[in-house]
Amino acid sequence: MPRLRVGVIFGGRSGEHEVSLASAASVIAALEAHGHAVVPLGVTRDGRWLVGGDPLRALAAEARVALPSDDAAAAVKKALADRAEAVDAQATAGLVRAEPAGGLPAELRQGLDVVFIALHGPYGEDGTIQGLLELADVPYVGAGVLASAVGMDKAMMKTVFRAHGLPVVEHVLVRRREWRQAPAAVARRVSEAIGFPCFVKPSNLGSSVGISRVPDAAALPGALDEAARHDRKLLVERAVRGREIEVSVLGNDEPVASRPGEITYGGEWYDYATKYAEGQARLTVPAPVTPAETRRFQDLAVAAFRAIDCAGMARVDFFLEDGRILVNEINTIPGFTATSGYARMWEASGLAYADLVDRLLALALERHQDQGAAP
Repeated sequence: MPRLRVGVIFGGRSGEHEVSLASAASVIAALEAHGHAVVPLGVTRDGRWLVGGDPLRALAAEARVALPSDDAAAAVKKALADRAEAVDAQATAGLVRAEPAGGLPAELRQGLDVVFIALHGPYGEDGTIQGLLELADVPYVGAGVLASAVGMDKAMMKTVFRAHGLPVVEHVLVRRREWRQAPAAVARRVSEAIGFPCFVKPSNLGSSVGISRVPDAAALPGALDEAARHDRKLLVERAVRGREIEVSVLGNDEPVASRPGEITYGGEWYDYATKYAEGQARLTVPAPVTPAETRRFQDLAVAAFRAIDCAGMARVDFFLEDGRILVNEINTIPGFTATSGYARMWEASGLAYADLVDRLLALALERHQDQGAAP
């Protein structure tokens, strides 16, 4: 691939701000290893653009999180030194400055070839930033506006999956206003339709933020209140007693699926702390499943990808319960460090991290060209 000028957007207003910074650090290292000129574009927690200089370090310092070590980035660069070119010094020149929310920073208006969106959650994974880039006519990695919005909204996602005949977990939708105005009726509906234990989730959030496991009816009000802090739409799902399997998908109109991986952990469920605390969860790739189950997971992953008209990348999460496969959800911008599940499953399938990043750039440019083609 020719040397490109790539904007990387990270940070953001969602509860997954810190996760985004880790993804961006790994993406930037891989892009620079392939000789691309990187233009870092930070988004603060209140939605302002942070540009120039090193906004990634600035946001990391503000959030008090450690980024992947420079040694790790250097190792990636060394392994690809024969292919890497000098990084454009102008990409990181100047002092960090803040620009108002809602507009386009100059860096997005000045000759970027493509943008890699490393935002997670609302205002990044939900179609909003994708719409802004569409208006600016800037190619970007990943799903478009429609697929991003559907993939972010768990309730709408499951409606679309069911319309396409995909097996999903039993669930009911509760609106925040409904819960606050008629709590007894809501509690009765949940008890009759879903029962206990169950899970309560904000419909539009990721990384298990705002999710509660509800063992009995007494714990339901607190769980609904917690989810209602994050969203006006609340999803209540039956607690599945099964294994958790993931599959990575890559492509545009002809997507392909990776080998599946299995998530195991010591805790009661896969909450935020378990996902991101060191040593709390383990991903086994390939997952110890039968060849027939592997094919079924891959087929369903591609079907879910196509159901929402996704593009570029996605990770599809499943449950395997008593031999039955259930589609849990699709993540259109999954965690994207070199050790994240999405990348590890592709590595096990024969595609190295830096090459995966390059492939995503090519898919972004392909999709942008296809959208602009005359009918």
